[in-house]
Amino acid sequence: MSITYKDAAGIEAMRVACRLASEVLDYLTPLIQPGITTGEIDRLAAEYMKKQGTVSATIGYAPPGYPPFPGHLCTSVNQVVCHGIPGDKVLKKGDIVNVDVTVIKDGWFGDTSRMFLIGGEDAASIQAKRLCQITFDAMWKGIEVVRPGARLGDIGHVIQTFAEGAGFSVVREFCGHGIGQKFHEEPQVLHYGKPGTLTELKPGMIFTIEPMINAGKRDIKEMNDGWTITTRDRSLSAQWEHTVLVTETGYDVLTVSEGAPPPPAFIGATAGSGA
Repeated sequence: MSITYKDAAGIEAMRVACRLASEVLDYLTPLIQPGITTGEIDRLAAEYMKKQGTVSATIGYAPPGYPPFPGHLCTSVNQVVCHGIPGDKVLKKGDIVNVDVTVIKDGWFGDTSRMFLIGGEDAASIQAKRLCQITFDAMWKGIEVVRPGARLGDIGHVIQTFAEGAGFSVVREFCGHGIGQKFHEEPQVLHYGKPGTLTELKPGMIFTIEPMINAGKRDIKEMNDGWTITTRDRSLSAQWEHTVLVTETGYDVLTVSEGAPPPPAFIGATAGSGA
């Protein structure tokens, strides 16, 4: 399967879909508080998607070998690495949760996720806060190297080096991916690797960067529901995700909205402007 390079019209359509995905998270942010269930987060998201004229890409999603996913989004709490199924889980102070949203607008997919500290920073453990921050920074370290002529291995290498340097581990079994008029396209974007290796980046490529970082070892296991992935050692796991366009001169982050967390200080003012 080959990489699909987006033209100007495709890029504009992706910009809209990605902004709308980010706006779902903006809407949910003040509602994700102690006492809410992950199922209620899902219900609220579904209502909001209907209002904005988008459709969830995850509800009923069933790649080969998987049962249909039952949620409009993924809610991955504490030791859940990814693909957490919304349900009757009540969020409590000190929990961390990743909310991963993919919407479809006019046939184009927008994909993004954020971490939430339940009860705020004061309620979270030092480890939980540090893990979420390091994972956020690792994602941006990966974004920062995106430019024509760079290679996918450069992205993986900088993420791995940064996360492991902080004493954490990088999940190997899941990766970022190309995205456009399909949920998952080429290329695969690994969050570990060697610089100067793998596919060369070219303008018009759009893909996600979504590192999953564990506080303990990188080993994972799949739960009996066929979807939920947890850390094998039950340590905390965090993930952040942006969808990124390779521009003529650098990168443009497409999954931004009014409420999206700003880039870390080391990125500077050029983020998202083709820097």
